[in-house]
Amino acid sequence: MVKCDIFYSYVNKYTFFLKAKNYFVLFFFNTIIEKKLFVLFKKLLLEIEKIDEKSISKQRKSLLQPLIDYIILKLSNKQQVRLNFICTHNSRRSHLAQVWAQAMAHYFNFSQVICYSGGTESTSLCDAVVNVLKKVGFRFYILADNDNNPIYLIEYSLNQSPVVGFSKSFDHPFNPKSNFAAILTCSDANESCPFIKGADIRIPMTFEDPKVYDRTDLQNIKYLERSLEIATELKYVFSKITIKT
Repeated sequence: MVKCDIFYSYVNKYTFFLKAKNYFVLFFFNTIIEKKLFVLFKKLLLEIEKIDEKSISKQRKSLLQPLIDYIILKLSNKQQVRLNFICTHNSRRSHLAQVWAQAMAHYFNFSQVICYSGGTESTSLCDAVVNVLKKVGFRFYILADNDNNPIYLIEYSLNQSPVVGFSKSFDHPFNPKSNFAAILTCSDANESCPFIKGADIRIPMTFEDPKVYDRTDLQNIKYLERSLEIATELKYVFSKITIKT
């Protein structure tokens, strides 16, 4: 009888061990699957990890503060954050800002942030912008080729809705009509659009136009520089978002 008790004791311990092991394995693989589903593409993630926000000047940080405050206010009130990045042609800087902002929001786990872009007029998404974003890890797919203004699906993660990229006016039906921040990414749009209908706030966040280097030996370098500058400032913005609970 004693031997039987000892035997069953070992069986119970072994069964407990197997259950614990199975739970651990299940947890481990669920974690791996979750990471695979929601993490940024590896190449893009590595690029973001390399970005050093310390390079941003104090003056520039003060210009970015209204955007930080706006996002914090919306999130604190449990509201969706709509950011519409606006430049003249919606071809270069506004698209770089839209795509990077959406990726940074995901990187910092702010799922309530939705990013848009538009121009004071529409042209097309510049090929050089497509190329520079591909180079750092974004994936592009042509959804439709509409009279020299292709509509792209721009992916940054396996299980997130892609950014829809095409040139359009800032008040295009695809963009929000109210309760959004209008972020001016070029000085021309900043000067020509003193008022954006429906916007909660108007925030100048201007960058130099890489267009001046089109068809020159410096084109690729300058587009990469502008992309990195925009990415750096947006990483800084989202890194400063803290919500009190």
